[in-house]
Amino acid sequence: MIRTPVLNKTHLLLSTKDPKLTEFDLRLKEQECLSLLKRCKSMEELKQVHVQILKFGLFWDSFCAGNLVASCALSDWGSMDYACSIFRQLEEPSTFVFNTMIRGYVKDVSFEEALLVYYEMIERGIEADNFTYPALLKACARSLALEEGMQIHGHVFKLGLEDDVFVQNSLISMYGKFGEVKHSCAVFEQMDQKTVASWSAIIGAHASLGLWCECLMLFGDMSSEENWRAEESTLVSVLSACTHLGALDLGRCTHGSLLRNISGLNVIVQTSLIDMYVKCGCLEKGWRLFQNMAKKNQLSYTVMISGLAMHGHGREALRVFSEMLEEGLVPDDVVYVGVLSACSHAGLVNEGLQCFNTMKFEHGIKPTVRHYGCLVDLMGRAGLLNEAFKLINSMPIEPNDVVWRSLLSACKVHSNLELGEIVAKNIFQLNSRNPSDYLVLSNMYARAQRWEDVARIRTEMVRKGFKQTPGFSLVEVKRKVYKFVSQDTSHPQCDDIYEMIHQMEWQLKFEGYSPDTSHVLLDVDEEEKRQRLKAHSQKLAIAFALIHTSRGSPIRIARNLRMCNDCHTYTKYISIIYERDITENAYLLERGKKYMQCTRLFGGHFRMINEKLYTCSGKEALDYFKDDPTLFDVYPTRYQEQMSHWPEQLVNIITKWLTGHNPSLNVADFGCGDARLAENVQNKVFSFDLVTNDPSGLTTQTISRKHRVLKPWATQIKGLLSYFKKKCSQELQQL
Repeated sequence: MIRTPVLNKTHLLLSTKDPKLTEFDLRLKEQECLSLLKRCKSMEELKQVHVQILKFGLFWDSFCAGNLVASCALSDWGSMDYACSIFRQLEEPSTFVFNTMIRGYVKDVSFEEALLVYYEMIERGIEADNFTYPALLKACARSLALEEGMQIHGHVFKLGLEDDVFVQNSLISMYGKFGEVKHSCAVFEQMDQKTVASWSAIIGAHASLGLWCECLMLFGDMSSEENWRAEESTLVSVLSACTHLGALDLGRCTHGSLLRNISGLNVIVQTSLIDMYVKCGCLEKGWRLFQNMAKKNQLSYTVMISGLAMHGHGREALRVFSEMLEEGLVPDDVVYVGVLSACSHAGLVNEGLQCFNTMKFEHGIKPTVRHYGCLVDLMGRAGLLNEAFKLINSMPIEPNDVVWRSLLSACKVHSNLELGEIVAKNIFQLNSRNPSDYLVLSNMYARAQRWEDVARIRTEMVRKGFKQTPGFSLVEVKRKVYKFVSQDTSHPQCDDIYEMIHQMEWQLKFEGYSPDTSHVLLDVDEEEKRQRLKAHSQKLAIAFALIHTSRGSPIRIARNLRMCNDCHTYTKYISIIYERDITENAYLLERGKKYMQCTRLFGGHFRMINEKLYTCSGKEALDYFKDDPTLFDVYPTRYQEQMSHWPEQLVNIITKWLTGHNPSLNVADFGCGDARLAENVQNKVFSFDLVTNDPSGLTTQTISRKHRVLKPWATQIKGLLSYFKKKCSQELQQL
């Protein structure tokens, strides 16, 4: 006896209905088969149910057949081949069955087949509905079929489905995938009723093109309209925007939104948070998040290694890389770029060469131009200029201008003009349009006092139409970004800034600092060199930040050029004298320039986060800050307002703990006396004064605000007790 598969049997030989069964019995059998379909967990079980459907003649029932196709096509254990065989035996498949087949092929990453099913649907005269197009548009986006997607958009108009929110969201996402953000915006603006998915789609469309400033603008609009609660994908896009724009404060607020709205952060979200913190200069915060991750993947390790490399922690980056290998994760070429960069920044020549060989011979990764660029930079920083030059000439691939430029910078640092001229000649032969190459060579000639060659290079720059971009520094103060250039006198507070520089230099004299005038590459006397040196853009930015920020708060500066050695020494001493963490990160440059266009948004976002502080319990408010006490500096007045209606004893304990983390805090009056407490609870209005003294002693700011209480103080205390039990258990026991 030959066994024939169920699908190869001729179903027409089966009776459509068992004559022994009544209509009521058939309905019962149908319900039984549908129940069995829902409980199927494998193809074997589904085939057994399929046999029962054929046996009782239920196959020709459109509802039963549709559920059979759906179970086979959309289940994780299903088979599209089997679903297609069932589909082909249906004489008149319904719209639901066609939609199911399209969704199944999209799930199976068979996008062309999904489009072919739609074409067949049109040829048969089956009318599509609003459930047809979301999966179909996704197939067009994933298969890069823009023309077909626009034709389907036309079909949407013909069927009158252009106002369906699910179809509109899919159109926004599809056009965003193709970079047609104008079409995405056109669909979005025509929507009468926007959903969270609509906002997520339009923000994602801008994020895919790197329009980070626009992402934050849209997020601000979303937050101000109808109090939408952003979903995870939206907040990840906002995190990416914060990372690329250097918007650390908004990134912190987004982190808080994630903690409040999502019970457990997945690996992708946690990795995005780490990337944001390390690239915005908060390495310690990113490191804590990395250590607290329950599960790490290859991307998590890559981000952490690159972050440690960026901040000069080479050995720690190598330790994390070793931990990654011990976890059994296989490194790729991107990981090794971070590892080699870490070795370069930390001066670990032998370790870098060893990692390069391990990459080639143990992991079988073919080095790219980026890997060779890291190796050249590693040797150049260590002063191995001739070895780096030999490596470039022996590369199996053609070196690009970036590789040569790394060696040219090393020649400048180590004052090797002879080799620098050879390297510059190779760069010029590549027709590089980067004016910095000419400036580096010009500065090398100036240091050697070859002024005729300086004039020749400068003349060549003018002849070729190159424009020199002045060096500048960006600094963020009170959620606004300020720009300073060397010798800047255009700022409204110019006199105060230069007076602050005078005070700084007076303090520096006691630390043994003396200006290094060798970095002023001009043919002028020593006195003028010193005057020019003290007005470098970074020093002006630091002075401005010291005037307008509270003692102990960090200062973050972005530059378009690498700082000179004198500025490096100057910044180090100022950091010690004024007890400030001063971070200089050239990576923030492009982000900082765009950030200047976006700062008007951040006030609204801080209001949004602070409103959450009003309505959450005291424990939730403190949990948001406990891992990073510097978050308290973002908006301290609101934080004290949250505590303004707690009992006086508890406030004293909390204030003691907070001021331990924030020495600059001086709370004059929380308004929490016992007598006032009853009155305040009755009136539900509180006032307080917060006095913050500037570290330089130049300004004193007194802030007074009123706050309307949304919850009684008892609720706040109940949540706080568990958190402070470890911090100050003895004091709490007395309450």
